[in-house]
Amino acid sequence: MKRDKIIYWGATGLVAAAMAASGGMYLTGNPEVLQGFEQLGYPGYFVLLLGVAKLLGAAALLVPVPEKIREWAYAGIAFTLIGATWTHIATQTPFIAPLLILGVLGLSYWFRSRVSAGSRLPQLDAL
Repeated sequence: MKRDKIIYWGATGLVAAAMAASGGMYLTGNPEVLQGFEQLGYPGYFVLLLGVAKLLGAAALLVPVPEKIREWAYAGIAFTLIGATWTHIATQTPFIAPLLILGVLGLSYWFRSRVSAGSRLPQLDAL
């Protein structure tokens, strides 16, 4: 159980850090990010929207929130990373980073269910 918690928090921390860092770059108007989105043909407001969503998703993974919100955060981050991977593949730019983070997100989600199932077992035994 301790191993599962370490893997869960390690993977979750990596995903949250990646989302917070990229969301911060989006919101501060990093010139490279803005230029990249412009070259891809995405509108400027999309950068702001993604930046806010990434920061909220990172927070939802780390702080105590209702379970449905955490599920939506996992889904939103997964959709974002799938879209980023697809965009990079379609434009023939490096796609390994979003794909790798997507894998780590899957690891976090898998171990989240293992950790939460393990924490419920003692309650079932007490009945």
